[in-house]
Amino acid sequence: MHPAQVFQTLLPVTSALMAQVAAANGEVIITNDGATILNKMTVTHPAAKMLVELAKSQDVVAGDGTTSVVVICGALLKKAQELLERGIHPTVISDSFNTAANKACEILESIAIPVNLEDKESLIRAANTSLSSKVVSQHSSFMSPMAVDAVLRVMDPQHANLLDLRDIRVVCKVGGTIDDSELVAGCVFDQKAAKTAGGPTRVEKAKIGLIQFHVSPPKSDIEDTVVISDY
Repeated sequence: MHPAQVFQTLLPVTSALMAQVAAANGEVIITNDGATILNKMTVTHPAAKMLVELAKSQDVVAGDGTTSVVVICGALLKKAQELLERGIHPTVISDSFNTAANKACEILESIAIPVNLEDKESLIRAANTSLSSKVVSQHSSFMSPMAVDAVLRVMDPQHANLLDLRDIRVVCKVGGTIDDSELVAGCVFDQKAAKTAGGPTRVEKAKIGLIQFHVSPPKSDIEDTVVISDY
């Protein structure tokens, strides 16, 4: 089945339908997120691989809309096939698509509303829209403000376009619920305290040193052998 046909079953975004993906190693995932589905799908057709790369690019740039771009691109490819069957040259089709894309960008830019980073309510509404098609949509009122706060804390207002989402780390813990999630303004050390050494397990206002080398004594590069002959 074509990736676009798979994603059409997940539309509209208000639908509660899910896709069950079974990996080769036996892992089963139930989701309606386009990026997750494509990462688990094995595609061999060149056009299908192009759709996978398209969805990955959309996920990196916008973080949402992977399902929509795959469905739209699949529809355009279907129409392109119909035009080819009618004898229209591929160059004409490509140039026409390029003209239509430029016109679409022009229309979108004319109706776009500039984003005000100081308007937190608008940012939260945008996050709610993004989460509306996810499994955690029913928790969007709790997750959206947390996501907005996390992005604003690592973002430089003077260089908002240079935001690196890798500065935000999500640490998953087994046994809790979504309501137990919290935003930590700092570093989270996912390591247990070494109680066997008798050290403290909690230190307030501690000073932390970041060491980029081994603290163990260096090993000699020369191999020595000691032979004792007289006991």
